[in-house]
Amino acid sequence: MAAILIFTLTYLVLAIGRLPGFRIDRTGAAIIGASFMVGVNALSLNEAYRAINFDTIILLFGMMIVVANLQLSGFFSLVAASVVEHAHRPLLLLIAIVAVSGVFSAFFVNDTMCLVLTPLVLEIAVALRRNPVPYLLAVAMAANIGSVATITGNPQNMMIGSFSGIAYRDFLASLAPVAAIGLILAVAFIFFSYRREFASAEKVTVEQPTIQVDRRLMWKSIAVAFAMIVMFFIGWPVPKVAIIAGAVLLITRRVHPEKVYQRIDWPLLVMFSGLFIVIAGIEKTSLETELAAFAGHMHLDNVFVLSGISAVLSNVVSNVPAVLVFKPFVGQLADPRRVWLVLAMSSTLAGNLTVVGSVANLIVIQQASGRVKIGFWEYFRVGAPLAVATILIGAAWIAWRGY
Repeated sequence: MAAILIFTLTYLVLAIGRLPGFRIDRTGAAIIGASFMVGVNALSLNEAYRAINFDTIILLFGMMIVVANLQLSGFFSLVAASVVEHAHRPLLLLIAIVAVSGVFSAFFVNDTMCLVLTPLVLEIAVALRRNPVPYLLAVAMAANIGSVATITGNPQNMMIGSFSGIAYRDFLASLAPVAAIGLILAVAFIFFSYRREFASAEKVTVEQPTIQVDRRLMWKSIAVAFAMIVMFFIGWPVPKVAIIAGAVLLITRRVHPEKVYQRIDWPLLVMFSGLFIVIAGIEKTSLETELAAFAGHMHLDNVFVLSGISAVLSNVVSNVPAVLVFKPFVGQLADPRRVWLVLAMSSTLAGNLTVVGSVANLIVIQQASGRVKIGFWEYFRVGAPLAVATILIGAAWIAWRGY
């Protein structure tokens, strides 16, 4: 009962963001929950250590180092500005932003792309005297959709990749078509929601903003990142390749390591570790059996049912904790591999449902808040139908392909 209470309270804080009356955020809740699981003897210390999935932690950590070096070199900003520079119509500008955000997010973590692209897109839209809202929505929504394509697209996919053992190239082959269709739909939904903005046939001239580029660091980072992705496709262990790539980039005389460390999301790594322990604690109670029975009763082997429940839960407690809830009983379902793919697809695409559905959304809105306000309903009227449409298409694709 103590373990079940700890699990419930931990996920309550994850759902509301903070514990009322206390300064406890989601990371703090995961730390406290994990500690209390050990404190009430739901797990021993050794069991708690073993509960942490280090493949996920190492993969996420290695990717953060690689992405930090690419970001510090100016690579992302340079490519994005160069692509957008050649978009001479509002609609072409929208397509360019969706393409850059979606494609880069597939390989280099969606949150990072939002951090890089938001100030650039905002600066361009304001300079052209365009309405910046649809273009900022494009950054966030395309980042969410594009990240569904690969294991390295977002944290929950990294976790699912470690749990499921699905090869990088197989994951890409399964979900890249969903991402591609989703990006096309993102352009269509934003276009029709802001028809006045895109009705103009007026040619726009985008002047490339001044971007500081460290070319030596950029070419080194590109070479390492390219080699890393090639190794992913060849079939080398993804966490091993990612951490080696990160280590190679730390061997440098040009970049102060503190600049790299500042771009690593340490609270996210700690939250992952804590949640692994909380879930391991609940796996040792009768709740696991009850959840498994509930899964059978709810027909979670049905792709559409599972997609719907996953999408709703992802918007309540966030996508990483939502995926972890399913971990104890995925192995008891008829086709675990398909279940993991459905969870990756639905929990990621559900990020477009509301403003708080994804960290990527919050990054865009927060960074733009000084000049543009994007409210809940402004986002919801585009994001909600887009999320529903893409999840339905994703579920239909997986069901049809029979993964």
